[in-house]
Amino acid sequence: MFTQKGLSRRGFVGGVATAVGYMTLKSPMDLLAEGIPRPRRLGIEGDDYDLLAKVNFNENPYGPTESVLKAMTQAFKYANRYGYPDGGIVDEIAKHHGVKPENIVLGAGSGEILDVMGSAFSSNGKKVVGVEPSYGFVYSHVESVRGDAITLPLTADYRQDIPALIHATKVHYRDVGFVYICNPNNPTGRIVTKQEIKQLLDAIPGDVPVLIDEAYFHFVEDSNYATSVPYVLEGRPVVVTRTFSKIAALAGMRLGYAITTPDIIDQMRPYISDSISSVVKWGGVAALKDTEAQASVKKITLDLRKKTTQELESLGYPVIPSEANFFMVGLKRPVKPVIEAFQKKAVLVGRPFPPMNEHLRVSIGTAEEMRRFMVAFKEIMATPA
Repeated sequence: MFTQKGLSRRGFVGGVATAVGYMTLKSPMDLLAEGIPRPRRLGIEGDDYDLLAKVNFNENPYGPTESVLKAMTQAFKYANRYGYPDGGIVDEIAKHHGVKPENIVLGAGSGEILDVMGSAFSSNGKKVVGVEPSYGFVYSHVESVRGDAITLPLTADYRQDIPALIHATKVHYRDVGFVYICNPNNPTGRIVTKQEIKQLLDAIPGDVPVLIDEAYFHFVEDSNYATSVPYVLEGRPVVVTRTFSKIAALAGMRLGYAITTPDIIDQMRPYISDSISSVVKWGGVAALKDTEAQASVKKITLDLRKKTTQELESLGYPVIPSEANFFMVGLKRPVKPVIEAFQKKAVLVGRPFPPMNEHLRVSIGTAEEMRRFMVAFKEIMATPA
């Protein structure tokens, strides 16, 4: 159904039920008999890497669609040029969101944009305010540029505590460089509702930038969720980041962007590397237009997430409700040895996310990868900690 050339839309849409239904379980001995190697180390390369079940990095496991691959292949003719045509990527993103080109800044993945925010607004003693756990590389980058992070715990139901974020921002107002919201949050998959976003923006001082990371926007179904792009159009100091690494399957190509006000972009621009290739820009344009394929990826991903989480819960392991292409399952034991045990079974799962040291983050892979995950999970959890 899926080929290395990309996602066959017809086969994808027609095969969702088949793919989900395929998740019957085999024993670990059966997996070894199929030639699945045990990884020798984390830095696995070549054919060994291809044989692993990779449910660790929240990627789209199906690869770029045929239209995206075609666009990128055609763009290779510009490989020898500096001033190459870029497919109008900024204009296409602006049109996609109903904003102006001057509201868009590109990054090598949205990760670069997150780093740039830290460098531009929270260096030399300035602080970022956010929750923990979240996408912690934001905090570590701020600390690397001699800033500081004020991180608050999640609520009892693993949500971001908006009243606490408001309070911390007000208390430290003069020292706050920006507020960080990952929505849906990585690693929990829980959303901040549109009502809570408004509550936050209305309550904190109006000159404090708020970085809202919408990397997993495309997977959300909850009607209480909404993009924060309209706040940019209002002129508020809001920075919304998006990435082509997830739904568009371009994680290895590095393309992301921010939607924000021109004055914030002016402050960010000195820190932008401007290192994105012609190939990925053309691929990004094609990906924006391929909405049918994205809808198919979303459907099969959410179907597999539902099936896997229901099976885990039937085994007595609670799962945090997720609106993303991953979830967290409570193990009732320390997570680090479990991660190592999965690796020995050729299944890569998420890293530890302190202080949630008994929760495991699992990305939604293909039906086959989720089958292998469940085989390994049952075997590992049957062994006393």
